[in-house]
Amino acid sequence: MINVKPETLNLKLTSMTQGGEAMGRDETGRVVFVPSAIAGETVVVEIVETRKNYARARLVEIVTPAPARVTPRCAHFAAPLALPAGQAHAACGGCQWQHIAYAAQLEFKTEIVREQFARIGKMPDAPVRATLGMSDPWQYRNHAQFQLDAAGRLCFRAFESHTLVPIRECHLLHPLLAEMFHELDLAGMDFAGATLRAGINTRQKLLILEGRDDEPPELEVDEPISIAYQTPAGDIVPLIGKDALHEELRGRAFRISPPAFFQVNTAMAETLIDLVAQFLAPQPSDVLLDAFGGVGAFGLSLASQVARVILIEENPFAVDDAKANAVELERVEFQRGKVEDLLPKLKTQVDLVVADPPRAGIAAPALAALIAHAPRALAYVSCDPATLARDARTLVEGGYRLQAVQPVDLFPQTYHIESVSWFEHSQNIQSAANNANLR
Repeated sequence: MINVKPETLNLKLTSMTQGGEAMGRDETGRVVFVPSAIAGETVVVEIVETRKNYARARLVEIVTPAPARVTPRCAHFAAPLALPAGQAHAACGGCQWQHIAYAAQLEFKTEIVREQFARIGKMPDAPVRATLGMSDPWQYRNHAQFQLDAAGRLCFRAFESHTLVPIRECHLLHPLLAEMFHELDLAGMDFAGATLRAGINTRQKLLILEGRDDEPPELEVDEPISIAYQTPAGDIVPLIGKDALHEELRGRAFRISPPAFFQVNTAMAETLIDLVAQFLAPQPSDVLLDAFGGVGAFGLSLASQVARVILIEENPFAVDDAKANAVELERVEFQRGKVEDLLPKLKTQVDLVVADPPRAGIAAPALAALIAHAPRALAYVSCDPATLARDARTLVEGGYRLQAVQPVDLFPQTYHIESVSWFEHSQNIQSAANNANLR
């Protein structure tokens, strides 16, 4: 047997990356990514993966800790030092940044957005604002999805692994979800998973049981909770209580069916709505397009301020929810399908657009159609700075000016970054400047 000695390095870590890892360079200039470390630290690492242009390493020793390093609150959080190479990691992968002080988390997220705009969007001077954080960055999640192990215990996945980690506590769950978590006993039941959802402002609770059989089980509960069963084919069967969850954002009620998307942080979702309204500055005569509209959180929240709303959404359950949520509104149109398929065919001239695409960003045909419609202003709600920066470059080349990028921390203790970007059409900016000169 030939034993190959692992490559060990001393590194000075210089920045945090979009994937949540710290980054440094070795003596050859090669980029090395290190999970569980923090920018500013001097560390000893062991290379575990080598690629053409970079390497990944496990943390062996923290020589000089960063001032931002703190003791994680959760017992399930990954230890600062990774386990030996090849050994299974039993720590929960739901959080990645509990070892970083919250103020530093916000600063790192701002820097990451700026770096993505500079590197991918070719906009080194992008107007990225400081990340808006939470006054209490804990107990914020209104939605949590668990897998079940053979003993029926609620589990999260381990870090970068499919290994199931039984969870005793989670400090990100809103108290309503925490109540459900601690009261739920599925021992001896053959479910694949369980999703907990709560309406933070309505106090409603919803449990979705992911089954292995087409036939739903018979259940009895003593608590005021709604329960639905998800078949292996993905069909949803209501079992107990309401067939959907209801939540309120800025005073407007929203129905949310089990398969429909809704932001996991209710308080900061209201901040997103406020930013969209502020950036778009709707007028009574405007036509607003809500692309990737979901259950209507953005478009319906602004419906009373514009002449008409057109909502495009692919998920049929979300479209049905949006229609129910707009029952008292007369000037809302719903189109079901992919934005890239429907927007190029849209004949109506739109003045304003709010787009909240999935992580992959806006598909090229949809971006081209959006630019062709030339709305006055666009609010782009993004959960991925890389695809945002890519799409921003296309919008700028298509005649738009990026006025502001506002990161919003919907996901404290993790590396995930939400943001709202404000684009104005250059013709509108020039027209406003000319009017100002005439005065």
